[in-house]
Amino acid sequence: MKLKDIEKEEFYRASYGCAGCAAVLAVRLTIKVLGKNSVYVVPANCISTVSCYYPQAPFFVPFTVMAFAATASACSGISAGFKRRGREDIHVVGFSGDGGTADIGIQALSGAIDCGNKFIYICYDNEAYMNTGIQRSGLTPYGATTTTTPSPCFENRPKKDMLRIVAAHDIPYAATACSSYPLDYMEKVKKASQVNGPTYIHILTPCPTGWGFPPDETIEIGRMAVESGVWKLTEFENGEFRTTYTPKRSRPVSEYLAAQARFRHLSPEQVAAIQKEIDAARD
Repeated sequence: MKLKDIEKEEFYRASYGCAGCAAVLAVRLTIKVLGKNSVYVVPANCISTVSCYYPQAPFFVPFTVMAFAATASACSGISAGFKRRGREDIHVVGFSGDGGTADIGIQALSGAIDCGNKFIYICYDNEAYMNTGIQRSGLTPYGATTTTTPSPCFENRPKKDMLRIVAAHDIPYAATACSSYPLDYMEKVKKASQVNGPTYIHILTPCPTGWGFPPDETIEIGRMAVESGVWKLTEFENGEFRTTYTPKRSRPVSEYLAAQARFRHLSPEQVAAIQKEIDAARD
């Protein structure tokens, strides 16, 4: 996708999102790709919280707030309903956080993929339950502190590999993305919209409030995640994984970790161990 192809009209605007919120940016970019012929299912999360202040709503397309566990099943049902009415031109999109995807909503996601109806499920991953107080989720990375894993008892398990979990369902298309690489993300949304079946996109959305960095550094933090190898931009299509972007430079993971308050308790030895694991994954 090229800059000249991007829709100029804003279909998501004037939300109450935190300054520097990458999740809000991800929603804006998604709707710019899919346009007015799209319907959104949003469970209890940051996006529904900052979008539901009566009497205004930042969505200028239809959206519904769904039960926490039911995002994917609602998408599947809405898609089936549109198909029944002969409206297969409507894009049905689920927009759920990491907790609502990897923990509370994973059973509905698995079942909805099996049903085979056409929808795009987008997990915006800010690596904790930010909407309810920064509690750890199944996608909180190793070493991070949260309100339920405070220092020195930081998160001691790795993130769930959701891309491989959905790929194990033989899903037609799945991808990872990052809000700091908008054209890569938008191209993946466009590709997902052209698939006649369930698709999944997992986008990393840095959170200034929960991660502990200044709001004006959101884009840079996302770039650091990719350039350090903490986060990879990947696609799963036709049964195969492929990298969609290789950074032009490689940063030490220490720079990425030091830029966030949630990692500042880590010792040099722990940081070195994380770097060793990233290096091994590259080989």
